Amino acid sequence: MGPVRLLLVDDDETVLAGLGIILEANEFEVTTAGNVVEALRLITTERFDVLLTDLHMPGPGDGLILVGAIRHANPKAVTIVLSANPDMGRATAGLLDEADEVFVKPAKPVPIVQAIQRRLSEHERGPRTLNVESIASVLQRERQQITAIWQQKMAETSTPGQPDEQAMRRLHEAVDEVLYRLRNPQAIGAMTLFSMAAMQHGAKRRRRGLQSTGLVEEVRALQVALFETIGAHLQRIDLGELPGALMAIADEMNAQLVQTIAGYENERPVGFGDVEQ
Repeated sequence: MGPVRLLLVDDDETVLAGLGIILEANEFEVTTAGNVVEALRLITTERFDVLLTDLHMPGPGDGLILVGAIRHANPKAVTIVLSANPDMGRATAGLLDEADEVFVKPAKPVPIVQAIQRRLSEHERGPRTLNVESIASVLQRERQQITAIWQQKMAETSTPGQPDEQAMRRLHEAVDEVLYRLRNPQAIGAMTLFSMAAMQHGAKRRRRGLQSTGLVEEVRALQVALFETIGAHLQRIDLGELPGALMAIADEMNAQLVQTIAGYENERPVGFGDVEQ
């Protein structure tokens, strides 16, 4: 059996250095990361037998996202979480649904090493159950969160009167189209899915005399809302699906924008005898 490969993740360089030396002295092959993004890159490119991670770190993500990621990469991996919160209480039970062990910081190295060795020595240790959802399922369930983020982003734009009732209707149609795209994969850039709703939305905006920049802001805000919602639920997502899904969403947003602008440009503005529908 080869050396036990351990990924140590903490934003505190002192912890990385000190704990890393102790773990190496106990014959672990230690790789360190200072944040969640760096750790995710390592997890997706290398194989680890143990994850030892801080729970809360600056920047996007947290230790539980890493627990979920390493479970996908190696379902038998030992997962240890360190938390600076001294009042664990009910939170500990919730964390243990995800991780194997939870230690309160500052944790003594010896109990951590003993816990890892005990978990590794479990001969009948099997893969932990993974509660994995497709990205489409997560977005369907979190539509309310998507709407809230989109409204916030639109409120920050310079377009007057946004978001209005028509824009809200288009938001829900656009989300439906994204979900269809995720569930029915298309070649990137193929533009094979025609959206009459997108073209009609552009035409209605032109008839109302509104600027086309508002259409761009609507699509940009929706893409941000979708990506932020996915980021908030990474621990429930199959990370192997993530790159393709993000590309599909970006491609679908671009296709919808192109068709919306086409509807806008092909419609006559207010003042040419049109009656707003």
